[in-house]
Amino acid sequence: MEAPPVPQQTGAYAPAHGHPQAPAPYAQAHAPVQGSGFAPGGYSSPIPIQPTHLGHALASEWTKIKSVRSTVWTLSVMVALVVGISLLTVVGISSGDTDLEGESPLAFGFFGVLLGLMCVITLGVLVVSSEYGTGMIRTTLTACPSRGRVLVAKTLVFFGLSFAVTLASTTLVALINDGILGGHRGAGDSSSADWVKATIGVSLYVAALGLLALCVGSLLRHSAGAITVMIGLVLLPMVLALFMQGEALQDVQEALLDYSVPSQLGVLYSNTISDSGPSGWEPLLIVIIVAGVAMAGAFAVLEKRDV
Repeated sequence: MEAPPVPQQTGAYAPAHGHPQAPAPYAQAHAPVQGSGFAPGGYSSPIPIQPTHLGHALASEWTKIKSVRSTVWTLSVMVALVVGISLLTVVGISSGDTDLEGESPLAFGFFGVLLGLMCVITLGVLVVSSEYGTGMIRTTLTACPSRGRVLVAKTLVFFGLSFAVTLASTTLVALINDGILGGHRGAGDSSSADWVKATIGVSLYVAALGLLALCVGSLLRHSAGAITVMIGLVLLPMVLALFMQGEALQDVQEALLDYSVPSQLGVLYSNTISDSGPSGWEPLLIVIIVAGVAMAGAFAVLEKRDV
């Protein structure tokens, strides 16, 4: 008996060169699409794409710094210290019969700013080190592979925020001090230069010192260590100078006193300890130079080290 004939395939299922041909719908569904990754023309995304720039990094850092609780609490405590301590100081002076001996009322804002400075330093460290502690820095650098752009955005956002908050606090303190002690016995007149230094100058100094703390946090990548280093940098020189005795250490003692952070901050309030140290706007120039050197080191380390 003969075998029954094999039915011939026709249409979409007809063999080509001895191989079965895929159905027409399947073949059309898997056919190369013009502009796809498999076509010579390359892939064309249906989603609009635009090149990233510094503005995107600034928006990202601003969103991060304003959305965490540490920023709100740290700056709130800073304002409370700057305004509260200065207010207690001038109220205590005005209630007595103290002769100010020509001292400007603006100078009494020094004590509150010195303590509030610690809050700005802490926040500056946390802006960078907290991301390393949680591992969020990997996400940040994945979203923005340009590490230098990330660090620039952090510094600009933090500097602007700390300067604005400090300026508002010091201006309020200056108005309160001048209003309460302006007519007190022996109070000196406050010139326009004194007002500029006690508000804008002090705010720039505090923000620059906070920027230095940010750079130290970027270099050390550890919150507690960086904060300890910055507190030591602020307070240790003056503490060491107070315990140095003897003529052999007199020059070192004077240098530590003159260039310590409290002394330089006092210069901006026209309240100097000695005549041999910085004067005028020199303290602000010194802290800007130091912060600039630390910033260069932070950029170099960030580009070379792994995250």
